[in-house]
Amino acid sequence: MPTYISNHIPVLLEATLDVLAPKQGATYLDLTAGYAGHASRILEATNQYEGSVLVDRDENAINELSKQFGEREVQIMQSDFARAAQQLLDENRTFDIILADLGVSSPHLDNASRGFSFRESGPLDMRMDQSQEIDAYTLVNLAGRNELIRILKDYGDEFRAPKIVDAIISNRPVKTTDQLAKIIERAVNRGGYNKVHPATKTFQALRIAVNDELGQLQQALPKWVELLKPGGRLAVISFHSLEDRIVKQYFADNSDHYEAELHLLNKKPLSASQDELVLNPRARSAKLRAVAKIKTERSLPHANTGKK
Repeated sequence: MPTYISNHIPVLLEATLDVLAPKQGATYLDLTAGYAGHASRILEATNQYEGSVLVDRDENAINELSKQFGEREVQIMQSDFARAAQQLLDENRTFDIILADLGVSSPHLDNASRGFSFRESGPLDMRMDQSQEIDAYTLVNLAGRNELIRILKDYGDEFRAPKIVDAIISNRPVKTTDQLAKIIERAVNRGGYNKVHPATKTFQALRIAVNDELGQLQQALPKWVELLKPGGRLAVISFHSLEDRIVKQYFADNSDHYEAELHLLNKKPLSASQDELVLNPRARSAKLRAVAKIKTERSLPHANTGKK
């Protein structure tokens, strides 16, 4: 069995396996393969490496995938999931199982040099694809006041955005993650804070903006459905309400009505059990939604309500 990278625990692994129900011979497309936490188990179940594809935009993840699967016939692509989907469509590819885990992986968060976390000092980077030009430093130091306020409000639901942005502009240039976190803390929480660090929403908003996460998702969802074979299954794991809202709405608009091509496999999103949260607290916000592509108008798969 392929081994997991030591500091990466795949989120909702058992729930994902249950809803995707991988079978021998099924072709698999993982659009955010990362460090193969989900891919290892699914490919082990299907034993169908030829014709399967693992995608990630991060060079470190690609290197890890190449180490794990270099001797197999699985295809490994370095790309964001929207461009990868379009390329595969152009090649007339289709798959039995498709998975997109939209979260930032633990190796990203725990590696201070990537700039995703404010818990240790690192450069203001936050790029999943480090070959792209725009990083968090560019936004924090060059974006205008109104644009920064919009980013914090739209992507972080940060009601204190004007105060935070004014503090950032007054302290430019901001070079490191801990410097930015301290600026935010001084601006909005002079009396201290409880469980949630005051920089949490700002860092989330900047990461989403740097990587165009919501725009990519909106572009990609129709392509993922097109890549799915009739009878195939698509699962998406999201980690914040903005992503989940996009997935929920797209699935609802295209499922279980006259001439719809999809069927909802779980009416409500599946979330982590208490047992999983003990082992992996970062799974707390994860939500899993899944659909099946209908073979015919009269052969709807049986819905999984998520109830035991």
